[in-house]
Amino acid sequence: MWFLFALLTAFAWGGADLFYKKGSNPQDRFSHIKIVITVGFVMGIHATAYLLIKGIVFDPTDLVRYLPVSALYILSMTIGYIGLRYMELSIASPVQNCSGAVTAILLFLFFKHDLGIVEILGVTVVTFGVIGIAILEKRAERETLSDHSTHIDQKYQIGFMAITFPILYCFIDGLGTFADAIYLDELSLIGEDAALIAYEFTFFICALAAFVYLRVIRKQPFRIFQERAKGYAALLETTGQFFYVFAMSSNAIITAPLIASYSMFSVILSRIFLQERLNKKQYALIVVVIVGIALLGLADAL
Repeated sequence: MWFLFALLTAFAWGGADLFYKKGSNPQDRFSHIKIVITVGFVMGIHATAYLLIKGIVFDPTDLVRYLPVSALYILSMTIGYIGLRYMELSIASPVQNCSGAVTAILLFLFFKHDLGIVEILGVTVVTFGVIGIAILEKRAERETLSDHSTHIDQKYQIGFMAITFPILYCFIDGLGTFADAIYLDELSLIGEDAALIAYEFTFFICALAAFVYLRVIRKQPFRIFQERAKGYAALLETTGQFFYVFAMSSNAIITAPLIASYSMFSVILSRIFLQERLNKKQYALIVVVIVGIALLGLADAL
């Protein structure tokens, strides 16, 4: 089931990225804070409903136990939200999601794993495809900036500071996923339900703090029910998180780079709905990622 959960996570997070971009306003320096608030509120509602529906008895100490993982994830996501104010989604998402390769490398270095040839090939192909998409996007961005006859929207202009956001996201999220793999798979320090609820409640607490900062300290208006794009992103983010913890608890070293392929879906959706174009090389790399996913699915079935 880990393969199905990983694919569902990738689909959901690919859609979330699209709405994150649509909800990011380069003219609003508090845009990323508003996204944090929206995502945190939705996660808090989901965690509460999940507790009541399943009748789970949640131990509050799990919030503290799981805090290192939650903190890394929330920090990386906030950094990612900032970057989306200035960058094309089709550039930011592939760069950010090289984090799956970071996680796989760390797991391979610190823990012993017996991987079959099909699994190794699948992980390699997916990682190659994701990194390749990022390289092509960066090259296209340089060519666009060098063409002075082309008008470039402010939110798509990439400077040194802008490109550091997805790079920081990549490494911090990679560390977070590595820590998650230790908690859920390698050492089984916490159960899937407890990890999910602890993370979502931690995000909710951060959202409350961000809401107080925005409204009380900065005195900025924010009507959460009018932020449809942010709301859709939060719903898809939470859906992906639900499947994610169950996928990571079974086969983390393979699951991490597979889930990172959600950048492929982000690129496709950004081209369709944000009118960004794909060239033949980008299509080819998307096919490469699909082949890698198919290989991992085959390995799971064997």
